[in-house]
This record gives sequence, structure tokens and C-alpha cells, in this order.
Amino acid sequence: MACDTATIEARAQNIRLLLFDVDGVLTDGKVLIHADGTESKQFAIKDGIAILAAERSGVLTGVLSGRASTATTHRAQQLGMSIIHENVATKIDTYQRILDANGLRDEEVAYMGDDLLDLPVLLRAGLSAAPADAAPEVRARVHWISRARGGEGAARELVELVLRAQQKWDAVIDGYAGTSR
Repeated sequence: MACDTATIEARAQNIRLLLFDVDGVLTDGKVLIHADGTESKQFAIKDGIAILAAERSGVLTGVLSGRASTATTHRAQQLGMSIIHENVATKIDTYQRILDANGLRDEEVAYMGDDLLDLPVLLRAGLSAAPADAAPEVRARVHWISRARGGEGAARELVELVLRAQQKWDAVIDGYAGTSR
């Protein structure tokens, strides 16, 4: 179902919320369970910088995860993500609540997921995306596939795509470079 570049850009121009699954998207999908029951995850700093840039550019960001994790909550809060939903039994129900609470329509949401549990949301989102290493059934049904794997810059690619389509990326660069146009 992957779309051509012009179609992807047109979809990206409408996005007001960038929503991400966590394990396999913002991380490589591995969870370290320690002897005391706590867990660790690795998040890519480049993804985080892009998520911060999206929020600062006026695009909401959020996570929609089937698992609860202190590491996820902490990282989402560090990045100033507007929407944090974890331990979600049915992602599509929570997705609808997110839309209702924020006055959004499907076409205003980009969602990146990597596995079968994400399909109901991916099939509704205005711009559906997957990391390069997502399940084949997911990659076959999304609008856009990142060149990067989950936890290795896939989220950053999506954020950049959206901000570039909305002509906000240059302002992000200028802000870091200390210049203005």
C-alpha cells in the first residue's frame, strides 16, 4: 500500500499529531528484565531531538503502547510528549479517545507501528508508517516505510518528513544553528 512521494507529502501536510508505538518503533523492541523485575530500554537520541523539534514546532507528539513501562513514561516526559498512553488493552479504542480529546480527525494523525497490534490504528491514521524492520504484514499495509529500523532513527525520519512537508524543518535547523531566515 506504500504511496508515492507526492501523496505522502500531501498527507504529511495535514498532520497535527505524531503518534508512536514504543517497543519496536522508539526502541529496537528488546526489553531487558533485571533480576529485581525492573526493566531497561534503549531510546535513540536522534529520535528524541526530532520529537522535541516537532513539539516546539506546534505538532503534538505521543505514545500509544500496549505495555506499561517506567522507562517509557520517563522518556516521553523528558521529551515533552503531549500524549502518553501505556498499558492499553485495545489500541484502536484509545486512539479514538485521543482523537476525541484533542479534536482531531484521522487525516490529522501520523502513526508509526511495527507489529500486528498496531494494524487497527495504522489502517485509520491519515499517514501510517512503519520502521524498516516492521512485520511484513504491517509493511504491506502502511503508506510509508522508514529506511531505518525501530530504535535506530525511524521515528526521526517520520518527524522530518512531516516537518519538511509543513515547511517547518528549516526553522528547526535555524534554531539550532543560531540563525534565522
